[in-house]
Amino acid sequence: MIEKMKFISLTGPTDDIDRVINKYLSKYEIHLENALLEWSSSNDLKPYVEANPYKDMVANASELVSYLPDKNISSQTKMNVDTANKHITSIGEKIHARQDEINRLEEEKSLIQSKYDKISPFIDLKYDISSIINFKNIKFRFGRVPKENWLKFKDFCKNNPSIIFVKCREDGKYVWCLYFVPSIERDKIDAICTSLHFEETFIPEDSKGTPQKVCAALLEELDSINGKINALTDELSSYLNNDKDIILCSYKRIQTAYENFDVRKMAAKTNEDGTTFYIICGWMSSKDANSLSDKISDDSNVICIFEEPSEHHSKKPPTKLKNPSIFRPFEMFIKMYGLPSYSEFDPTIFVALTYSFLFGIMFGDVGQGLCLVIGGFLLYKFKKMDLAAIVSCAGIFSTIFGFMFGSIFGFEDIIEPIWLRPTEKITRLPLVGSLNTIFIVAIIFGMFLILLSMVFHIINKVVSKDIGETLFDTNGVAGLVFYASIITTIILYMTGHSLPATAVLVIMFIIPLILIGLKEPLSHLIQKKEEKITGSVGMFITQTFFELFEVLLSYFSNTLSFVRVGAFAVSHAAMMEVVIMLSGAESGSMNILVIVLGNLLVMGMEGLIVGIQVLRLEFYEMFSRFYSGTGREFKPFRNTNL
Repeated sequence: MIEKMKFISLTGPTDDIDRVINKYLSKYEIHLENALLEWSSSNDLKPYVEANPYKDMVANASELVSYLPDKNISSQTKMNVDTANKHITSIGEKIHARQDEINRLEEEKSLIQSKYDKISPFIDLKYDISSIINFKNIKFRFGRVPKENWLKFKDFCKNNPSIIFVKCREDGKYVWCLYFVPSIERDKIDAICTSLHFEETFIPEDSKGTPQKVCAALLEELDSINGKINALTDELSSYLNNDKDIILCSYKRIQTAYENFDVRKMAAKTNEDGTTFYIICGWMSSKDANSLSDKISDDSNVICIFEEPSEHHSKKPPTKLKNPSIFRPFEMFIKMYGLPSYSEFDPTIFVALTYSFLFGIMFGDVGQGLCLVIGGFLLYKFKKMDLAAIVSCAGIFSTIFGFMFGSIFGFEDIIEPIWLRPTEKITRLPLVGSLNTIFIVAIIFGMFLILLSMVFHIINKVVSKDIGETLFDTNGVAGLVFYASIITTIILYMTGHSLPATAVLVIMFIIPLILIGLKEPLSHLIQKKEEKITGSVGMFITQTFFELFEVLLSYFSNTLSFVRVGAFAVSHAAMMEVVIMLSGAESGSMNILVIVLGNLLVMGMEGLIVGIQVLRLEFYEMFSRFYSGTGREFKPFRNTNL
């Protein structure tokens, strides 16, 4: 269903705009329109150019809220904007002081950790680092060599009297060591060692004592800093927990003020007799508009004008869907295709019922259906996923048709089918021969849905007062009569009533087809347009011929497209037969693991494919006949449900 809308225009003294927004508009959902565009015929309108004074306040409050792990308010506190800002400022100073200290300690910790990481690989070295650093004529290099190059490096050091190396530690990838060379040999030895993939590590010059002592001292410093950080973090958490409700309430109040002030972006102001007035306009649901009218009636500072959509011609109303909660998740599919325009039929309930029904036929299994119901319900309950709710609803129909087909987790010998088994039931039709019954039912049901889609198209065009589309379109009255006559003719021929079938075929087939072909001139005739056809008569006849051929082909292909409903019902049963056969159930030694994995595989793979195929039928075989999806979404400047 689509909410009925009213266009409202509010005006009053400019200095009263904040009171009106806070007292009235903030209590309702209103889709604002740009007043400058709506009243473009007036030359006296000017935009509001003031910057939002609450921008910095919102930023500060948002920063505090980001620190909160739990953003649920346990108790509401009413306050004005100034009080809220004082709370945010006061709490922010305490929080920032501790957060800044934590950041400083984290930087200090990072530096100490970096020192430790550089020195710890040499912890087995028994020499004082500072004495090595202060050598005069001997140069040194701390570093590491990849393990694959270690033997070459060690051989070079042993065979070269100018170098002394000390191995310290090794891990999975590197060997850590240091070497000493005379100052005069440094450049040459360094170049050779570099070619052997020696990577130098720069030891901090302020290191004193053996690596083991230096690392022990650094670890003590790290423990001390971690203790300080933990204490400050606990203190910070305590502040945030104690002030959580105040922070959230203050943020909400400032955020509201920020959003309310931004109404000015869509408002305009005008000057009359030396007094400046504001103008705010937009769309509200009829229910909210009537409630606003009652509240504002005694306010002498506000003038409010309400208009019905038919009285307001500048823009079409936005679309606000309102469906029962059980059907609301299916609005996701509607929005994927496009929202209905305001005067269009909302197909949400139609999609919910047909999608679930078709899915159930194509995926009929009691056990797997119940799994979809439970799994979808749990995901929707905890994750609020609309798709999960759709899966759960579709699973209900899968369960129902599972009983109809007598299938439970693929086993068809546990329960008897209430209706038929898709792979076994065959029906013989006159002129056609033997066909699987489920195929026949699928085509018949598809014909019913196509006829219903045509009825929806006719309703939409009657509401929009498009007589030509209503009467002569392929999905209008002419198309409905034509398609219904084809179905009637087929039924009459198959039941042996050839004479009335021929009469229906001649009269009800040809006449509607001619009307469809003459749609353009007949529509122009009704609309009293001078030009009846576009182009020459010969071109019109040729174009009409090919268009009618395309119409006939589309009716045929759209009808046959529903065969896939029966095909998937049969393929589902066949796939489960394969799973049961692979499990060895037929030989009496059933492998439970194969049954479980097979069911999971079929549920995942075929469930996804069936879901997509049903959506294709909805969009291409039904929506294309009656639905345009050209509506624009109703977007309130502030959602009162939050």
